[in-house]
Amino acid sequence: MGGLNLEVFKFGLYVMFPIGIMYYFGTNLDNRFSVPNFWPKAEQANKVPLERDEIHAELERLRARRLYLREKRLAAEEAQAAALNRSQGQGQGQHDE
Repeated sequence: MGGLNLEVFKFGLYVMFPIGIMYYFGTNLDNRFSVPNFWPKAEQANKVPLERDEIHAELERLRARRLYLREKRLAAEEAQAAALNRSQGQGQGQHDE
């Protein structure tokens, strides 16, 4: 067994090791872990409407976008159904001959 000096050394090591690690990795964090241009600029970010007119304009824009996408989806579904009907009609015509 060690003497008093060993116990003092172990105590100092137990206390100073976490402090040393925190000091080594905890200093100069801004330069080590910063990513340039990570946050968007104010003109690139979304602007939340606050006024009543702005809110209504934004709702109209969203409604128009939703309706446009719905019409586009329905047109694609109709075209797909028409193509499927045509291919089934041609397949039946070949079997009739």
